Amino acid sequence: MPQRTFTITKKIACSILADQGVAAIWRLHEGAAEAHRIGFPRAAQAILEIAEAAERAWLDARERLRGRLADIIESLD
Repeated sequence: MPQRTFTITKKIACSILADQGVAAIWRLHEGAAEAHRIGFPRAAQAILEIAEAAERAWLDARERLRGRLADIIESLD
């Protein structure tokens, strides 16, 4: 089994997802836009990276769940 590497960005993203749910992705994007608008482009970029990592983590989890559900359904036949 390959070892998974977690960046600090992914750790933060997963923590936010676990705590606040999928709606946090939209709020992170809004926060990044606001930071950029008021003149903090580096902060905006960091927030955007977290938002994108959270979205990837959510999509990956969703796909894993679909696979597991398909396996369960198949086993019922």
